[in-house]
Amino acid sequence: MGRRKRRVPAARTRPADFEPVVAGLVSPRRAVPAHIELPPYARSGQASPAPSGVSPSNQATIDAMRLAGSAARRVLGAVAAEIAPGVTSEHLDEICHEACIAEGGYPSPLNYNGFPKSLCTSVNEIICHGIPDDRPLRDGDIVNCDVTIFVGGVHGDHSETFLVGDVDAPSGRLVEVTRESMYHGIAAVHPGARVCDIGRAIQARAEAEGYGVVREFVGHGIGQIFHRLPNIPHYYDPAARTELVEGMTFTVEPMITMGMPRAQMWPDGWTAVTADRSRTAQFEHTVVVTPSGAELLTVTDDEPQPFLAGDPTARLDPASWPQQLSTASARTG
Repeated sequence: MGRRKRRVPAARTRPADFEPVVAGLVSPRRAVPAHIELPPYARSGQASPAPSGVSPSNQATIDAMRLAGSAARRVLGAVAAEIAPGVTSEHLDEICHEACIAEGGYPSPLNYNGFPKSLCTSVNEIICHGIPDDRPLRDGDIVNCDVTIFVGGVHGDHSETFLVGDVDAPSGRLVEVTRESMYHGIAAVHPGARVCDIGRAIQARAEAEGYGVVREFVGHGIGQIFHRLPNIPHYYDPAARTELVEGMTFTVEPMITMGMPRAQMWPDGWTAVTADRSRTAQFEHTVVVTPSGAELLTVTDDEPQPFLAGDPTARLDPASWPQQLSTASARTG
């Protein structure tokens, strides 16, 4: 049998004033009020081992996750509203931290295996897990902000990539296609499908535009535990044969690159960047498998639920998807 030919992402031009992101100063960890319920790792910094199996969430957990997910959406909206050239990711972290507390929740990344901040901010070539610091966002940057909140005993995990000021057309297109790729993956979710179907749909959409799909980082099961099985690859992995059943809760969060998708790590042990320093974008929703498809848990009650529809065509209509969150620079631009 012939070997499947691997598609190579097209070479793309970096912005004319491209400079790799350089780490800034990171402030001390923020305090959490005593009345806030803490996840088990909050004090120790050590996440407990996740269960080895895959099991659906019960109805009480799903109900709690709807509340946590809508809270995550509101927190991300508060963060987005502050994004503009000259704003530091440290400031965005402060907004996230205070917004989580205002929701009665704990910012899940804080001290998770020692992560020092309440928000992940991944700028330009940073794939994921960027640590907020005092570097100001520049006009033309793109930044992914990844919010997770622990409230009601469960986690809600949600992210979007935002344009900072006047962004070049290739970077804007990368962000657009990454969002589309995520929703194509969610459209593949229904009882009886396999985990690999999600990655197949994402990879097909991204590679059709000449982009790469990061393989080192994947989506994950979530609920009372921040990260658990099943892992959700965002590329076609024939070994990912877990069958999707009603009640399973997990994230779909593809990381898509302009160039080659291989990752490298910064010395901080968290920040992952593209090896060729090409730009990368990410979008993420937490979902639950329903009898007919998937429900988005990281939306508010007034937002659409297109993936509950049995019609695949309706699921892939961009007009039916939740709107992207608005930034300060978008409103004033």
